[in-house]
Amino acid sequence: MAQEIERKFLISGDGWKSGIESSARLQQGYLSTSAKATVRVRIYDDSEAVLTLKGRPEGISRAEFEYAIPLEDARELMEIAKPNIIEKRRHKVPFEAHVWEVDVFEGQHEGLILAEVEMQSADEHVALPSWIGREVSEDDRYANASLSRNPGIPD
Repeated sequence: MAQEIERKFLISGDGWKSGIESSARLQQGYLSTSAKATVRVRIYDDSEAVLTLKGRPEGISRAEFEYAIPLEDARELMEIAKPNIIEKRRHKVPFEAHVWEVDVFEGQHEGLILAEVEMQSADEHVALPSWIGREVSEDDRYANASLSRNPGIPD
C-alpha cells in the first residue's frame, strides 16, 4: 500500500519565491469526498493527468494510490467533478533535505497560499524555512477536498 505522509502550513512572507525550482498549473476535480475515501482527477499544465484515490486521514498520513490516465479522460472526469474543482499553481521549493510544494490558489480560493512537505515517516524531522507560518496539517478546512466544496479562504 502506498502511504502519503505530509505536513501542511500557511505561508508567512515571500521568502519562498527566491527558491522556486519548478512550477506547474494544476486543476483538480473531486469526484468523491466521503469520510471513507477521496477520489480526485488532476491535470498538470493541460498536458498530463492522474487519477488519485486517498484513504481516510490518520493524523498526517493516509493511504494514497495514483494512476496516470489519458488527458481526454481527465477532461471528461473534470466535467463530472464540477463544481468541486480547485485551481492552483504549484511551485517546488527545495529547502535543506526536503522539497516543499507551495500552492498558490486561483479562482474561488485566490489569495490562499499553502506549503506542503512530504515525509518518509510521521516522526521524521523537517527543517522549517523562515517563510513557514501556522501549521494546518490536521485542520480539515485546508484540505483540498474541503476547499473544493467551500469557496473562499478559511478563517
